[in-house]
Amino acid sequence: MTTSPWRDPRPLHPLAWWIWAIGVAAAAARTRNPVVLALLAGAVLNVAVARRQPGPAGHAVGVFVRLGIIIIAIRVLLTVLVGARVPGTTAFTLPSVDLPAWAAGVSLGGPVTWEQILGAVYGGLQLAVILGCFGAVNAVSSAYRLLRSLPPVLHEAGVAVAVAVTLAPQLVVSVGRIRAARRLRGRRGGMRGMRGTVMPVLEDALERSVRLAASMDVRGYGRSAAVTGPARRLATVTLLVGLIGLVVGSFALLDGSAPAALRMPMLAVGMLACVVGLTLAGRRIQRTVYRPDPWQLPEWLVSGCGVGAAVTMSLADTGTVLLPPTQPLTWPTVTLLAALPALFAVAPAWLSPPLPDIAPSVPGRRAAALEPA
Repeated sequence: MTTSPWRDPRPLHPLAWWIWAIGVAAAAARTRNPVVLALLAGAVLNVAVARRQPGPAGHAVGVFVRLGIIIIAIRVLLTVLVGARVPGTTAFTLPSVDLPAWAAGVSLGGPVTWEQILGAVYGGLQLAVILGCFGAVNAVSSAYRLLRSLPPVLHEAGVAVAVAVTLAPQLVVSVGRIRAARRLRGRRGGMRGMRGTVMPVLEDALERSVRLAASMDVRGYGRSAAVTGPARRLATVTLLVGLIGLVVGSFALLDGSAPAALRMPMLAVGMLACVVGLTLAGRRIQRTVYRPDPWQLPEWLVSGCGVGAAVTMSLADTGTVLLPPTQPLTWPTVTLLAALPALFAVAPAWLSPPLPDIAPSVPGRRAAALEPA
């Protein structure tokens, strides 16, 4: 049985995964409805498990899940201890401390209501889902392939982004490897053994950075070509206009009270100006790419799913569906249009091509097949 060309096993273009993740994160940023957020979280986790890459980044999904739970717990704890008091049904009462007049709006202790706790859970769940979107994109895509696929003018910024997004997975692997080595040597664990773990982890991170810098230097990274002054100024002005348009359009898209003319139209104008500016500015950068990642139908579908999630969530902003009130305590309502972004978010689990299936008898073959040569 043969498969269609766009369903052949291969890694999906990393830029398509990032467009999907940013779209789902934008959808999550517009709602505090726990049911909608739970649907988005389940969809993102499903995609991360179905299409995660082998190696440290793919195994870091659980770390981001635990981090999301910690965020919710910290949000609730801070709200209970020092948050503003919300009238309603009292859950319990903490010992209170009188604060000076300049600390208006902040309380230390006092009565804690269920409405206050519920509002903190809603806000923490929203932050956890947004963080989960970027954790999932690290699990399913390679930051090095993303760096290689960026426009030439963004290569300097792309290096910093690549190092940043791979820091957490690499630290997880380093900590696990060093702890295993310490256990084999009979060393102590827990808090007492932390001093013997932190320094090797930092040393390993520094060594990886030095190897990355050396490999870039060997490949002649940073060559530039001669460009005339007017062309350079035109590229700068076009990029500046595009960035302003993207900032205004993104803020209007996330803010439901902004005029409709400042949402998608401004975002489209900003994107178009950025594309033109990046094309003009990229002419001064000379670099080649060996075996570039293809952009085919699966990439368009996955990118469209991210855009569809953000657009449908903005269209579902009716009444109290996306921002359910906590006073009085009521069960949040969900409409079909509000649940539709979760369908867009989970669709890449089937629309994206499967990863290459390398025989497990050859160690490291599958991971090597997913990294650029």
